[in-house]
Amino acid sequence: MKCNSQWALNQRVERVTTDTLVVGIDIAKDFHVAQAATCRGVVLSRHALRVSNSAEGFAHLLEAVRQWQATYHLSDVIVGMESTGHYWLNLAHWLADHGLEVVLVNPATTKRNKENRDNSPAKNDPKDAAVIADLVGRGYYAPYQFPAPIFARLQVLVKARERLVGDGTRLQNRLHGWLDVWFPEYASVFGDLVSPRSLATLHRFPTPADLHGLSPDQVVEGWRDQGMARPGGAVGRRVAQALLTAARGSIGNAQALVEAKAELGWLLQQYDALRAQQTVFEDQITALLPEVPGADVLPSVGLSPLQCGTLLGYAGDLSRFDHGNQLLRLAGMNLITSQSGKSQGKVTLSKRGSAPLRKVLYLSALSLIQHSPTFRAWHQHHVQDQGLTGMASLMKLIGKLARILVALVRTHTPFAPPAAQIMASASSRRHGNTQGISPLHPNARRVAGPARGC
Repeated sequence: MKCNSQWALNQRVERVTTDTLVVGIDIAKDFHVAQAATCRGVVLSRHALRVSNSAEGFAHLLEAVRQWQATYHLSDVIVGMESTGHYWLNLAHWLADHGLEVVLVNPATTKRNKENRDNSPAKNDPKDAAVIADLVGRGYYAPYQFPAPIFARLQVLVKARERLVGDGTRLQNRLHGWLDVWFPEYASVFGDLVSPRSLATLHRFPTPADLHGLSPDQVVEGWRDQGMARPGGAVGRRVAQALLTAARGSIGNAQALVEAKAELGWLLQQYDALRAQQTVFEDQITALLPEVPGADVLPSVGLSPLQCGTLLGYAGDLSRFDHGNQLLRLAGMNLITSQSGKSQGKVTLSKRGSAPLRKVLYLSALSLIQHSPTFRAWHQHHVQDQGLTGMASLMKLIGKLARILVALVRTHTPFAPPAAQIMASASSRRHGNTQGISPLHPNARRVAGPARGC
C-alpha cells in the first residue's frame, strides 16, 4: 500500500471492481446484520441477513455470500465491518480462514455518511450495513492484516500488562483517598506513594496511632521486618524522624481504626498482587523478544526491551510499512489543520488511531530525550537554534523516531548516529562557538544508513 494518502485511497478504490461482491456487516454482541452490494453501492440483498455470533451463524453467512456470488455472477468478495469493540474479531478471523478478504470501516466514518443514502438521520442495523458496504466500494476502509502468531502472542501480553497498569493506577488513587482521611500528612513525607519504603510503612505503620511512642530506630527496624534490604542509614533515619513528626501533629480521623486498617490491608494486598503479575508479564514480554522479527535492531536506538516489546505489540510487524508516516497515521499522530482561503487553522494531531500506540511513541521519545545523547542534541537544536517550543520539538522527534524505527526494521541495520559529532556540536553551541556545526546542519554528516531516506 502506498504511503501517500491519495495514492493509497486510489489503490483501495481500484481494488473493488465490477466483479466484486461487497458485503457490509454491522457488528453487535449477539447478532450481526449483513447486506450485499455492488461496487457502485447497489444493494443486492432483498432483506438484511441476520447472523448469530456462533459457528452456525458464520456458516449461514458464508453460504449466503456464495449464493449472492452465484446469482449475480461475481467472482470476487470483500467483506467490510466496523471495528466495534472486540465483537468483530471472531467473525473476521473465521471469514479470513475461509478465504474471504476482510476490511475495516471506522465507526466515525459510518456515522458521518449515514444520511447519504436517504437524507435521513434515522439509524438501524440494516441501514448501517448498507452504508458500510457503500463505504467499502468508495475505498473508505482500512485493510486488516491478521498478525503473525508471534506478534499475536506479544500483543496479548502487552495488552494484559497495560490493563494491570491501569488497575494499579486506580488502586493508587484509592490509597491516596484512604490516606487523605486517616493520615493526611503522609504525602509530605513520601512523595512516591508506592516506593518500597512507603509500602513498608503502610504495611507496618498505616496510621499515626501506630507511630506514637516509637523512636526512629524502632521505625527503621519495622521497615527491616517488612523485608527492606537497606532500611536505615542517614536517609532512613531522616525519613523516620519526618514520619514521626508528621504523626504527632496529624489531624487524621482516629475512629474505626481497626476497620480502616482492614480496608487498607485489602488494598495493599490487591496492589502487591497486581505488581507481581505485572512483573510476570514484563518478564514474558522480554523473553519473547528474541523470536520477534525486528526486535533485535530496535534497542540500538536506545529503547529498553520493555519499550520495544510494547511498541511491537501495538504496532505489529514494522516491515509492512513503506514509510514511518504510516506508523504515525496508525497511531493517530499525523498532523492535521483546517485551511480555507487565507485562513490557516492551528496544526494539531488527528488522534484517529491507536491511543495505546500513541502513548508508547510519546513516552519512548520522551525517554530518549532524557537518556540518548543523540536525541537530546536534536532536541536542543530544535529549541535553541530553531526556536521551537519543547512540545513542538517532542512532536517532531516522535516523527523522526517513527521513521527511524521503520527504516531499521526494513533494512535490518542497527542505528548508528554520529554521536561524537553531535555531542561536539552541542558542546560548541553551549560554549558560544559559532563555528560548530549543528547536528542538523546541511553540511553535517547525516544519520547512517537506516535513517536516510526515511
